[in-house]
Amino acid sequence: MLCQRCGQREATVHQTVVTNGVKQESHLCVECAREVGAIADFSFPNLSIQHLLSSFLGQALQGPGAPKAQLKAEPTCRYCGMTYSQFAQAGVLGCARCYQEMEQQLLPLIKRIQGTTAHSGKVPKRTGGIARKRRDLAALRTQLQAAVQSERYEEAARLRDQIRALEAEIAAGGEDRGLE
Repeated sequence: MLCQRCGQREATVHQTVVTNGVKQESHLCVECAREVGAIADFSFPNLSIQHLLSSFLGQALQGPGAPKAQLKAEPTCRYCGMTYSQFAQAGVLGCARCYQEMEQQLLPLIKRIQGTTAHSGKVPKRTGGIARKRRDLAALRTQLQAAVQSERYEEAARLRDQIRALEAEIAAGGEDRGLE
């Protein structure tokens, strides 16, 4: 298949973009794809996560629709002095407090990169007992609500009993006794 843009070279880049439920496909050669920005040109040999993140942030700041000049003061960490633009260049925050100090700017970025802002990763068994039990408790409460709404009362009673037992275990500190 030939490139849809130049019509001369073989199309090796196939891009599908869905906008408002409308699917658009394009088939381009590498040169045309670079020209229209369909593929990134990573020409630096030592690609690190910091470089990748800073290039992503730079693109987000300079992207289409971004305001050209902002009169607002740039977000700066009161503890280490790092600014948001320094973070965008380096791809690394200056200290642990930067997360709170630049929360408004970081949350949309984290959501765009990870898909969510809530941590849902794994917890070590020997130290994460209470966290795991609280997560299980939240899941049981959600199941209980669904069971009550759909009038499955026997299941709701069983879930209620499980919730009570788990709450008692958490209150008693059962995770420290190796009850996992």
